[in-house]
Amino acid sequence: MSLMSPALRPYFSTAGLRYGARATLPAFPGFIMFALAFGAAAAQKGLSLGETLGLSAFVYAGASQMVGLEIWQKAWTPSTILTIMTVTAIVNARMILLGATLQPWLKDEPLARTALNLFLITEAGWLVSTRYHNEGGRDVGVLLGCGMILWTVWIAATLGGYFAGALVPEPRRFGLDLVMPIFFGVMLVPLWKGARTALPWLVAGLVALIVHALVPGYVFIIAGALTGVAAGMLIE
Repeated sequence: MSLMSPALRPYFSTAGLRYGARATLPAFPGFIMFALAFGAAAAQKGLSLGETLGLSAFVYAGASQMVGLEIWQKAWTPSTILTIMTVTAIVNARMILLGATLQPWLKDEPLARTALNLFLITEAGWLVSTRYHNEGGRDVGVLLGCGMILWTVWIAATLGGYFAGALVPEPRRFGLDLVMPIFFGVMLVPLWKGARTALPWLVAGLVALIVHALVPGYVFIIAGALTGVAAGMLIE
């Protein structure tokens, strides 16, 4: 059976695994750059190699990992743990929607493989897999192949970024503390679709700034995220 031929029911094959791995090649540059940046930032923040790789391996969410670095403390308190859990959950809430769209494809899959697929899902893997599915493909191996290769690339690039960042003892002296703000700014440019769709971003930013000035801690991240979502829903 061809990988791209329509099938009545989803199935799984090793050929699908290989196809999914190859299909994600265009996503490698962005994945690698983001993971390198995270690894370097973690080293400069003072995280150990184990802590850094643990975040990439088990949290496996670039934006959440970056936000987590901002909250990371050497001495943890219950309030700090609750904050980082809440912020991570809010930033990653979009994955709930991505996972829901895969339900028709995964509903007959073994529970263990479904859990692995959902853990490994990223925007890039989801995009490649859903395009394949919409074109008539039904091999669930494609989804898992996408996820496994991207996770492996993410871990490897994090490792490289960590050692690169550890070689620079004073990142501010070389302006390296500006890398992440510039990186996120560049990433936002392709998302520009007019002033109307930018309004939720503006609302989120203003609320975050106001809350940051009035309330200590990291409540401003949660407040900005929630009001941005609410503004987007109202505008739509």
